[in-house]
Amino acid sequence: MTQEAAVKELVEQMVKALVDRPEDVVVTEVVGTHSSVIELKVAKEDIGKVIGKKGAHAQALRTIITAAGGKRKKRYVLEILEDRHF
Repeated sequence: MTQEAAVKELVEQMVKALVDRPEDVVVTEVVGTHSSVIELKVAKEDIGKVIGKKGAHAQALRTIITAAGGKRKKRYVLEILEDRHF
């Protein structure tokens, strides 16, 4: 497993533990030279669980991937997208 895949898998496992419909969690990564964007799609009814009260869960996820990026000398950005197809 590559280092980039490890961060993507980490986000996927954490989010699946939070939501009611883990089968609908989709994590994709757009890789750049010095940074990567991790796009997270969840079912419409699970978006609140991922963001959390006052954004607490989203901020915690971002803090964890920032720490993982520091170790790898790479910047990670988490984007939470609402997927209307579910």
